[in-house]
Amino acid sequence: MGSILRLAMVLHVALYRLLGGRLVGRMGRAPILLVNATGRRSGTRRTTPLLYQRDGADYIVIASAGGQPRHPAWWLNLKANPSATIEVGREHISVQARAATAEEKPRLWQVMTAVYPSYDAYQRKTTREIDVVVLTPTSSR
Repeated sequence: MGSILRLAMVLHVALYRLLGGRLVGRMGRAPILLVNATGRRSGTRRTTPLLYQRDGADYIVIASAGGQPRHPAWWLNLKANPSATIEVGREHISVQARAATAEEKPRLWQVMTAVYPSYDAYQRKTTREIDVVVLTPTSSR
């Protein structure tokens, strides 16, 4: 990730936390949450803002990386250690992450592309199968 993009993400996370998700908690029609995952190599907590939708109690995100050939680091981190927390506004929620099943994926993909159609373009851009990630709450604090 380029240094300007990294700086923009750090600023976005800081503003999201400062404002409780207000003003910077949406991109178009899609709401944004923060995923806090443990780095698979470093063991350091990493925070990533992501578009999401709800599916019952679950939070749904897409591991698109903008259609790049590799999975995003946050998803690789969650695959290595699926226990994480998310921040939705000022609420902190413990979650377990998993890839959507083959049966779930088409429906959940449609839920996400309804609010962010670019995911379809990202999938066309890459030969990698983009995962739909299900974040299931285990508790909130």
